Amino acid sequence: MRPTHELRLFFIALQFLTRVPVPAWVGFEPTWLQQCSRHFPLVGTLVGLFSAAVLAAALQLWPPMIAVLLAMAASIWLTGGFHEDGWADTCDGLGGTVSRARSLEIMKDSRIGSYGALGLLLMLGLKAACLYTLVAGQDLTLALAGLVLAHGASRAAPIWLIRSLPYAGDPDHAKAKPLATQVTVATCLVVGLWVALLASTLALLLPDAAQRLAWALPAGVAATLWMRAWFKRRLGGYTGDNLGATQQVVELSLLLAWAAHV
Repeated sequence: MRPTHELRLFFIALQFLTRVPVPAWVGFEPTWLQQCSRHFPLVGTLVGLFSAAVLAAALQLWPPMIAVLLAMAASIWLTGGFHEDGWADTCDGLGGTVSRARSLEIMKDSRIGSYGALGLLLMLGLKAACLYTLVAGQDLTLALAGLVLAHGASRAAPIWLIRSLPYAGDPDHAKAKPLATQVTVATCLVVGLWVALLASTLALLLPDAAQRLAWALPAGVAATLWMRAWFKRRLGGYTGDNLGATQQVVELSLLLAWAAHV
């Protein structure tokens, strides 16, 4: 891997997943969008660090619940609600018992329905409850570590989904065609290495985190497999909205496992 090219790919991934502007010299080629996915967990880790910094700062001024909501708002602002939107659309499309064709049609509709609204409300509420539990009842450093892990590791799940399932929509009209249709084995390996590096770093810096990692990472894998089975059964594959939904469910599963009393 060429360092300059990998730096360029990191910036492409950062631009794709967040609102952060990137230097003009980075440029863009369609094939880079597929290649840059190897750095999604790194971008997710940075999003988690930003949210954790907001949480730590807000706790100096406000009670835990306000600080938690501000931290969540910060990550949503930074990412433009990219994955939350995919979760809401997926809930609308797959919440009922409509046909595959109708599900795909519903997910293309920019309007939010009752399933999407309920799904988004429950998703955000559960994440807020997890973070509040961690902040109010446990060590703050451990809570911040769980937030960073959830954001970083959850960005790996959509990549594995792309590798293991066919694209269910119309590839010619995919929002990110190169990303939506191909991910190499090498990319999956790099993604796994990023997650392993994040987990090992947390374990080295926080010895008390080892047991929680032993619960959280398998929970994330289980959530990914469950989402894969759901999409395969209902759609025979995945769409871009499903990738965002998977990230959200895996992020929540990681937080739930991290916050569990084990």
